[in-house]
Amino acid sequence: MLKDKIQQLAKAYFNDTVEIRRHLHQHPELSFEEFQTAAYVKEKLDDLGIPYQAMAGTGIVALIQGQLPGEKVLALRADMDALPIQEIDGRSYGSRNAGVMHACGHDVHTSSLLGAARILQALRMDFGGTIKLIFQPGEERLPGGASLMIKEGVLENPAPEGIIGQHVMPFIESGKVGFRAGKYMASCDELFMTIRGKGGHGAHPHQNIDPIAITAQIITALQQIVSRNADPRTPTVLSWGKIIGNGATNVIPDQVNLEGTFRTFDESWRARAHTLMVDMAEGIARAMGAACDFEVRKGYPFLVNEAKITEASREFAVEYLGEENVEELDVWPAAEDFSYYSQATNACFYRLGTGNKALGINSAVHTPTFDIDEDALLTSIGLMAFITLRQLGVQ
Repeated sequence: MLKDKIQQLAKAYFNDTVEIRRHLHQHPELSFEEFQTAAYVKEKLDDLGIPYQAMAGTGIVALIQGQLPGEKVLALRADMDALPIQEIDGRSYGSRNAGVMHACGHDVHTSSLLGAARILQALRMDFGGTIKLIFQPGEERLPGGASLMIKEGVLENPAPEGIIGQHVMPFIESGKVGFRAGKYMASCDELFMTIRGKGGHGAHPHQNIDPIAITAQIITALQQIVSRNADPRTPTVLSWGKIIGNGATNVIPDQVNLEGTFRTFDESWRARAHTLMVDMAEGIARAMGAACDFEVRKGYPFLVNEAKITEASREFAVEYLGEENVEELDVWPAAEDFSYYSQATNACFYRLGTGNKALGINSAVHTPTFDIDEDALLTSIGLMAFITLRQLGVQ
C-alpha cells in the first residue's frame, strides 16, 4: 500500500532530514546569495543520483523520472534564502552567520523537498511521469526568485501540469496541515513617498509650507482608497510603516519621507489603486502648495490555489494524515513569490504545521525566536511525497 510504503520511508529518512535542516539553519544566506546552500543541495542531489541544472544564479531545477509509462509532469518547489535577522543565543543548531537567520522556515522547505525527493527517487519504479524539483533563490526580496526562474524557463521542458509548495505555519500544531482553494495570499507592493514643502521656525507656520501637516492629510485621505473605492468583498490593506520628518520641537522640516505597503487580491483593482493613490497624494500636496513624489514598486501578484489540484491535494492529505489533522485556511494578507507560479500554472500552496504550544514553540515567522517542532519534518517529507504520487495517479 502506497501510504504504508511512504510512511516507512519517511521514518527511515527522518533523522537525515533533521540533520539537513539543522545544517541549513546553521548556515543561512541572504536572498540571491545562496551560494553555499545551492552547493549543498547539489551535493545531496548527486548523492541521490538525481540530475539537475543551475538557473537564475543560485537556483536549481532537478528531475525525477518515473520508470513506468506516463507523461504527466508535476513540479515541487522550495525556497532557500534567509532573512537579515539576528537569531537568539543558546541553540546548538543556531545560525553561525551573524545577522542572518532562517526565520521564515526556508531551511524547512529545502530540507523537506530533499527528503521528499529521496522518497520519490526510491519509489521511481512504482510510478510513471516526471517530477520536477525546484530549489529557488530570493523569495524574500524583489523581484522574487520565482519570477527569475520562470523567465529562465523553469516551467518549460518539460512543462508541469501543476506545481505544489508548502510553507511553515507556527500557529498550526506539528502533525497538522492547512489548505485553501482559490485566492489565498495577497499581492504586495512597496510604497515610497516624499512630501516636499518649505521648512522653517515652528512659531511662524504661516511663513512655511508644512510637509508634516500635509502628510497627515494625505495619510488620512489615502485610507479612503481602501474604504470607499475598493470592493468590500476584496480584501485590501494600505499601511505606512516608516515616516521621517526630520525637524525638531520648534523646527518644521523641508520634507517628509514615507514607506509603506499596499496589498490586495485582485490584479485589476491593484492597478487602478496604484493610479488612485498617486493622483490623490499629488493632488493634495499640490493644493496645499507642496510637491509629492510617489513611487509604487510593484511586487508579487496575489496567490491563487487552483481548485482541482488543491482539493485533490487536500483529499490526499486527509488520506495520509486523517481528517482531524487537515485544516481549512482563511485568506492570508501576507505575500509570497510562489504567487508567480500560481499565475502561470495550476498551483497548490499549503501550510505545514510546525508549532508546539506544549514545548513553547509558537513564535511567528520573521522573528529572532522563530523555531519549529522538528517532528513536523516527518509529516512534511511523507505528505509531499504522498500527494505527489497520488497526483500522478499512483494508488
